Amino acid sequence: MKQNLTVEQADVRIDRYISEHLPEHSRSYIQKLIEQGCVLQNGETVRASTKTLLQAEISIEFPEPEPSILIPEAIPLDIRYEDEWLLVVNKPQGMVVHPAVGHHAGTLVHALLAYCCNDLSDINGVVRPGIVHRIDKDTSGLLLVVKDNRVHASMAEKIRRHEVTRVYYTIVHGIMEAASGSIDAPIGRDPKNRQRMAVVPGGKPSVTHFKLLEQFRQAAYLEAALESGRTHQIRVHLRYIGHPVVGDPVYATGRKTYGATGQALHAGRLSFSHPVTGKQVTVEAPPPETFCQLLEQFR
Repeated sequence: MKQNLTVEQADVRIDRYISEHLPEHSRSYIQKLIEQGCVLQNGETVRASTKTLLQAEISIEFPEPEPSILIPEAIPLDIRYEDEWLLVVNKPQGMVVHPAVGHHAGTLVHALLAYCCNDLSDINGVVRPGIVHRIDKDTSGLLLVVKDNRVHASMAEKIRRHEVTRVYYTIVHGIMEAASGSIDAPIGRDPKNRQRMAVVPGGKPSVTHFKLLEQFRQAAYLEAALESGRTHQIRVHLRYIGHPVVGDPVYATGRKTYGATGQALHAGRLSFSHPVTGKQVTVEAPPPETFCQLLEQFR
């Protein structure tokens, strides 16, 4: 399958440009395609470090998906919305979204394969069928899943253009100085620890909006909305302003967990214009019981 892009910003690394404009594909995957000669700019092969040329045509040849090797698993799912093109599932805390090193079974994808009878988009390859965006293993909440390739491409573009509203609820350490605000800080790999993200110069532009819902003596209950969707964005941004998420094993190390078994972060609302019907779809899911128990503990 071939996909074309017209360059709207010059002098950007081409691997970065493509991954930012096609967020359903990771940058490392784009780099592999470049190494294989599957990416052309104005008809010429490129390197990952090649800079974009204004108004140039970038052509990406995606290989045909390999036959599925994943075994569907009949794992119960909490489906909050479904039609013939897509569905929204409420993922429990602790469930990995798709297979990865150390997680070869019991993932959301395994459950979706059984539920949808393999009727999922395959743009993202055999290990991520239907997945157009992700949430972390220990983050609970709403995840959009797509059944059709054309709808997948449309939803990915909506996400890239910030046309999908994603609202999270979280409990953070400390007393908030402002009742609301926005965190506009670039995110990239932490140069001191490549396994995590951080606010770094030259990182990808990232914006998180937050609103204080309830203040406790030792913590605060917040609503956070993503304008961009970087890896660990809310967790990184809240740590950056001195209020890491309670229970976060990566960005709140050394802080009291108050019995939380993972970060107190829940994707509670998802809203978008349906790519086929044009109707506005808004899906909500309340935080899980463990999250609510933590709230009561602080109250």
